[in-house]
Amino acid sequence: MATHKMTIAGLERELTICKVNDKLDIAAFIIFGDVEITIASATELIKKCPDFDFIVTPEAKSIPLAYEMSRQSGKPYFVCRKGPKLYMKEPVHVDVRSITTDKVQTVYLDSLEGEQLRGKKVLIVDDVISTGESLNAVNKLVEQFDADVVGQAAILAEGDAAKREDIIFLEELPLFFHD
Repeated sequence: MATHKMTIAGLERELTICKVNDKLDIAAFIIFGDVEITIASATELIKKCPDFDFIVTPEAKSIPLAYEMSRQSGKPYFVCRKGPKLYMKEPVHVDVRSITTDKVQTVYLDSLEGEQLRGKKVLIVDDVISTGESLNAVNKLVEQFDADVVGQAAILAEGDAAKREDIIFLEELPLFFHD
């Protein structure tokens, strides 16, 4: 099994190389179960981020990071869900397509949570930013509540995302192209 070795928040990790299609492979970064990398990455990201009132994150892999950043900062976080939930009285939604999914997904935010964001400083957090589609979807959701997005942060920026100046990240994650 091919891997890509990198250092993230001072910790060395071996990421498994996964085939996306005949011309592209990616290094899979999974923070689920890796408490050490989650805590260290949250600490380092908080240092780089502007002041914020709330964290908003897409479901699912970035939830441990959002939780830990919330715990360390004392600021609450909300999760944009992949489907409407029974507790959501008036969910708002947008469609998104990311590099790691093969179809369009819809993400939802409960309007009661959204109203808490109104006029507040929001930090959008994800584990990896690649195409930016997940970020765009979360941005569109929080913009419906006139929130002030003060930053977009991730542990890793993959491929061209690492060239963006509008995101905060710890390390660049390369893409692996082949013929």
